[in-house]
Amino acid sequence: MAIVKSLSRALAVPLLLLLGACGDEPAPAPAATRSAPPVVSVPPSAGGDPATRAAEVVARLSDEDLAGQVLMPYAYGGSATTVDPDNAKANQGLAGVDTPAEMITKYRLGGLILVGFTVDDPTSKTNPTTNVENPAQVRELTAGLQQAAGKLPATAPLMIGMDQEYGVVTRVADGVTMLPSALAFGAARKPALTEAAWHAAGEELAAMGVTVDFAPVADTLNSGGGGVIGSRSFGSDPRVNAGQVAAAVRGLQSAGVAATLKHFPGHGHTTADSHSELPLIGQSRRTWETQDLPPFRSGIEAGAGLVMSGHLNLSSVDKGVPATFSHKIMTEVLRGQLKFTGVAVTDAMNMAPAKQWPAGEAAVRALNAGNDMLLMPPDIGAARDGILAGLQTGALKRERLTEAVTRILTLKFTTALTPQPDLAVIGSAAHEKAVAAADAAAVTILRGRCAGPLTTGPVSVTAPAAREVARVNLVKALQTAGVPVQTSGGTVIHLAGYGDERVDLNDRAAITVMMDSPGLLASATSPTLIATYSSSRLSMEALAAVIAGKAAAPGRSPIAVGKLPRSACAA
Repeated sequence: MAIVKSLSRALAVPLLLLLGACGDEPAPAPAATRSAPPVVSVPPSAGGDPATRAAEVVARLSDEDLAGQVLMPYAYGGSATTVDPDNAKANQGLAGVDTPAEMITKYRLGGLILVGFTVDDPTSKTNPTTNVENPAQVRELTAGLQQAAGKLPATAPLMIGMDQEYGVVTRVADGVTMLPSALAFGAARKPALTEAAWHAAGEELAAMGVTVDFAPVADTLNSGGGGVIGSRSFGSDPRVNAGQVAAAVRGLQSAGVAATLKHFPGHGHTTADSHSELPLIGQSRRTWETQDLPPFRSGIEAGAGLVMSGHLNLSSVDKGVPATFSHKIMTEVLRGQLKFTGVAVTDAMNMAPAKQWPAGEAAVRALNAGNDMLLMPPDIGAARDGILAGLQTGALKRERLTEAVTRILTLKFTTALTPQPDLAVIGSAAHEKAVAAADAAAVTILRGRCAGPLTTGPVSVTAPAAREVARVNLVKALQTAGVPVQTSGGTVIHLAGYGDERVDLNDRAAITVMMDSPGLLASATSPTLIATYSSSRLSMEALAAVIAGKAAAPGRSPIAVGKLPRSACAA
């Protein structure tokens, strides 16, 4: 069952239902005196409308249950119930338990994020471990996590999230159909291809047991694509980005996986990294609303289940206050101006701007600002205890907490309506075909000829050592396309990628290819310059077809690249 429209409808009404069920009840007793859940006359139904179910469940939960439902930490170990001694020790330090399943039980968690650490991942600072390897392992892990969650008083599915953006932020790469970066879709300029590719991605995530993807990135870059977001964005044109974001949302959610718009209110025009400091969004409010808001607005209108708050200083709205902790931004703008009714989830609470307060205080501040789910608290126990203390002192109103949990449960019950696909869908021919079409549409020639083979005679492919997998994939693709390849000499094709600098270019190359944000091509001296925005196997196959003269290069750079045209071949 598609959840694109059902999400937006379901999430718009649960609070009215909750108020209708409980509005005439006496005020709840203080947290310290509520040792057991209240008795309700109507038990939660096993099926039915997600909003109704959510309201029924929330009405019977204790404060401890409610506090756990808004927490979404990470855990150590690739299995829910069996971990090695090192992971058990790490979980003890994080949560006082050995296994992820025990963490869910102890804190009555509403969610868990699956994480993966790689050195070249721009988000690696907040991901100290890896608990995902391949689709079969992830499905077994998520099944075990759901089994633990099913025993909690909420009797609700666990929200299982993952940062599967593709491109430079990809958690599971082994065995899945690899989409190109968002910037590649921006270069292709075909929302229908974007939707089809992200539907394929959604089916594969759902098959693994993932219910929420922390994607797509809705940030709009500055014209030159500078800043820290880079190829994770669809580009620098807010109108074009709006169409791409909506297409990605529709694709994911038609497969039963909730999409997340991030990083609200927009990380694309910033230069600082919010993992380590508080970036400034310095535009006037009018400029910000023109440049940054359109993709978020379109994603919300497409029915996105979640919006992720960024730890960002939007000075024109609430100067100096990280958006995650700003009521003006998360409630007045997101809820009031943009009419978002879904789940607001924080960016990782273990990032530096969120750690200026103790974990418990930060949790209460984020909830009071309007967030519903707290992602990756640095101290799970302290975050939970801070929420409970806030209820007791009045620093956090119980109505605000029940509002948050009602939204969370409504989303979880809605995504659960879609049957889980079999693992056989992962890497299927249909998925590869859908994604390959987007890869082919993205290839951009910024300098060089546009028709026929781009080179004659034998070629060799060079690349920095970190690009060896892509180099080998291109060699194989070129050979399949009929281009003779030798180990050295001939016409040199050079590959560059994420994190490479001018020093990594080969000035003797006849063709230089950028497999990430194409800015480096502005200083490349090769007579032919190509951008693929991606280093995946399917991207290399699309590139090989262009080099061999068997396909055109219809892409157009979504950002300015020095004095080069956006495309030497496409209008």
